Amino acid sequence: MLMTTRSMLAAGLLTLATAATAQTKWDLPSAYPASNFHTENLIQFAADVDKATAGKLKITVHANASLFKANEIKRAVQGGQAQMGEILLGIFENENPIFGADGVPMLATGYAQSRKLAQAQKPHLNKVLAAQGMQLLYTVAWPPQGIYVKKEIGSVADMRGIKWRAYSPATAKIAELIGAQPVTIQAAELSQALATGVVESYMSSGATGYDSKTYESIKYFYDTQAWLPKNALIVNKKAFDALDKSSQEAVLKAAAEAEVRGWKISQEKNDWYKKALTEKGMKIMPPSPKLMQDMSQVGASMLADWEKKAGTEGQALLAAFRKP
Repeated sequence: MLMTTRSMLAAGLLTLATAATAQTKWDLPSAYPASNFHTENLIQFAADVDKATAGKLKITVHANASLFKANEIKRAVQGGQAQMGEILLGIFENENPIFGADGVPMLATGYAQSRKLAQAQKPHLNKVLAAQGMQLLYTVAWPPQGIYVKKEIGSVADMRGIKWRAYSPATAKIAELIGAQPVTIQAAELSQALATGVVESYMSSGATGYDSKTYESIKYFYDTQAWLPKNALIVNKKAFDALDKSSQEAVLKAAAEAEVRGWKISQEKNDWYKKALTEKGMKIMPPSPKLMQDMSQVGASMLADWEKKAGTEGQALLAAFRKP
């Protein structure tokens, strides 16, 4: 009887050990607050994967740069410190110009154009990431970018000398072209930088303005809709290849659904964010024709510069984007 009991206990422990071994746990770092729509989308993605794999693959989302800072996430995924991560593509333009295609002002200014640019950019991103041991799962655009500023402006000249938040090579380049003072500040540090006067102007979406409580420090938002930067969900290729086929399919299916859902939410929330900012006391301003003309000149200069750096890959990307 004792042997039977021991045998049953051993068998039970073996079953538990096998179940524990069968479960795979992944970390997914993000740079944005848990309440941001991008992060909410990631959380839904992780839940969908959990359900589709019957708990075999558990993905933990680490929001607000709590695991890695925004500029560290890509390297963490590449090196296997995190199995997957969400990155803002434009941050890595200096590494490869392809990452910065959606950060050129006035190139793709609305959701339709931004989607078209995303499709043109996708095969080139896949190629670059594959060479680095990673795989692209999806991209989702932020709402269109406008100018947050402490005073009323009518042209680029009105921003000369202003302390300008730069979070990517493109936003640093804009500062240079308009004569502003660039200060490197990532999203998780923006609220404090605004409150302490480290920065007094920046370009971003209504989402970032709302999340960072920019309305407490800045009262004007000029709705230039200059570009729609994208976040991308990337995965370490070795980690993905180590999954069984059904788990791989679950990840890919959940990613495809997250992409569709994310773009839809981004577009729906664009007006919501601007309304919420207005309710918090911010003035949503239409840009003057002169300001838009100035921004178009900035965009043309940056596009020429980007095209030169991106070479034949960049030319192919733009040709695909401009194709009717």
